[in-house]
Amino acid sequence: MSSSNYDSACLPDLLPLYYRRLFPFSQYYRWLNYGGVQKNYFQNREFSFTLKDDIYVRYQSFSTQTELEKEMQKMNPYKIDIGAIYSHRPNQHNTVKSGTFQALEKELVFDIDMTDYDDVRSCCSAADICCKCWTLMTIAIHILDRALREDFGFQHLLWVYSGRRGVHCWVCDEAARKLSVAARSAVAEYLSLVKGGEETLKKVVLTDPIHPFIRESLAVVERYFPRYALQEQDILGRKESVDKVLALMPEDVRKELQQDFQNEKKPDNRWKLVKEQANRKKGTAKRGQYFEKEIMLQYCYPRLDVNVSKGVNHLLKSPFSVHPKTGRISVPMDLKELETFDPFAVPTISQICEELDRPRTGEEEEKSEDTKEKENEKDAAERRKIRDYKRTSLAKYVKYFDQFLDKMARSWKGELLKKSDLQKDF
Repeated sequence: MSSSNYDSACLPDLLPLYYRRLFPFSQYYRWLNYGGVQKNYFQNREFSFTLKDDIYVRYQSFSTQTELEKEMQKMNPYKIDIGAIYSHRPNQHNTVKSGTFQALEKELVFDIDMTDYDDVRSCCSAADICCKCWTLMTIAIHILDRALREDFGFQHLLWVYSGRRGVHCWVCDEAARKLSVAARSAVAEYLSLVKGGEETLKKVVLTDPIHPFIRESLAVVERYFPRYALQEQDILGRKESVDKVLALMPEDVRKELQQDFQNEKKPDNRWKLVKEQANRKKGTAKRGQYFEKEIMLQYCYPRLDVNVSKGVNHLLKSPFSVHPKTGRISVPMDLKELETFDPFAVPTISQICEELDRPRTGEEEEKSEDTKEKENEKDAAERRKIRDYKRTSLAKYVKYFDQFLDKMARSWKGELLKKSDLQKDF
């Protein structure tokens, strides 16, 4: 079902059903409680809800999973944002002595939004996306995931589709959650290459020697550049876009290529001419001339909203939040299937609520289970919820979230064992 089948007017009717029967509360709590390794970690976490008519409620916090469930089912938020772990419970922040209520920890987060690429995509603009420009998100994830794992040593990266036009990354390692604002800024700066606003023509400048991180990033960009930039965006086809590319080159090269392009109209061949000029220039210049690499990076390198990554108290949209405009669920992404990930195939709230009404298979099995369930009502509600999302297209995304949490749980166990050993009296 495409989001064109989604009608935002139905959202007030669909959200109560979503939070009652489909939202994966147990996994969500398991994630944000981090194995209970640190006392009050979940209780001191800020949640922010955007309600109907853009009513914005900050500093929500909850003692237990049940309390969070009840409140979300009562308020039916249109959007959920997750904030920092504070020194005190956020819902009591007004009662705390001034200056003592402080954000202490949070996942290191990254926000990549397609609107930041408007100067290098011709297929769409603003909030619109298509399969052609989605390649930019694939490139961004490849580059950042490798760098965060290999250059910084982080292991627990949760990549999430925002539900509309971008992706978020939550780095959940304990070391990442404890980073200071200065350290977060340093990581964000290290990963930022495209600099300057609309008025800046040349946004990537490389110097000698090229840093190993940039070389690794270029290896990813080179894989996608011919199809994305030359074919799909046709950057060396239409005159207007050709002029933009030529403007990023040294003047003498630009003049020569303008001549050469008179005779050569095919974008792939034009790019070969650009590379030939770059090689020639490298042979004669004293310093490194990398204009063809700078062009590739300017058109394809990830564009980060560094302010989101720098602040500990910055809020970021929660996984499994519903995007009110598209109706799509903000789902965790499986990087093993990154090349085939289709944002338009991500289920909408209307789709999964419809799927709930489909006739069940194995009805007899359900009945025998139902009899067992009467023994314990709380278990019954939990089990029904599990079965409910499993009957919809949300199931595969929750399964991926489960796998992510299982990997993290192995590191929690180590921490808990260490703690219990420290507390033993020998």
